[in-house]
Amino acid sequence: MDSATLGNVDANNGDANNGVAGKLPAGSLAFFSVASFSVAFLSVALSSCATLKNALQFQKPDVELQQINVTGLGLQGGTMDLVFDVYNPNDYRLRSTRLEAAVALAGTDFGDALIDKPLDFSPVNHSRVVMPVRFTWAGVGAAARSLLESQELPYGLTGAVLLDTPVGERRVQLDSKGKVPLRKLIP
Repeated sequence: MDSATLGNVDANNGDANNGVAGKLPAGSLAFFSVASFSVAFLSVALSSCATLKNALQFQKPDVELQQINVTGLGLQGGTMDLVFDVYNPNDYRLRSTRLEAAVALAGTDFGDALIDKPLDFSPVNHSRVVMPVRFTWAGVGAAARSLLESQELPYGLTGAVLLDTPVGERRVQLDSKGKVPLRKLIP
């Protein structure tokens, strides 16, 4: 069969029928190839859109203060670690560029904390973040006694976390209150 009879092939049995039935117009094979390519391209594009849609659906991570570890005490004040559980509900990795928090314990401002190094939060996973805080005795007054005597303290936390996402930077406000267990330097 030569190229001139290619357009005269019967679709049912593959026989050349001299142009009577099943004749394909000239250029129809090219049309079917372009149509097949278009369908394949459209399928890939739609699946890519679904992935992009997931990336565009940003869900705010849950940040919970789990405990406070007193790490040092001195004549001027002390240090403590705030231990956070950060849950990333998104289907993609988040990267924190800055985490800042103001901490109040037993109704008294205990200080500000800052982490400005990158932190990675895996998709649909919990991460532990430890944030050091330095405080002075002069600034905390009566709340310092609570810090030394209590097993848990009422706390207030305000601040923000800056996150890099696939669709740009997001600022997530932190604002929570509750009671948190206190792990002391000396049990």
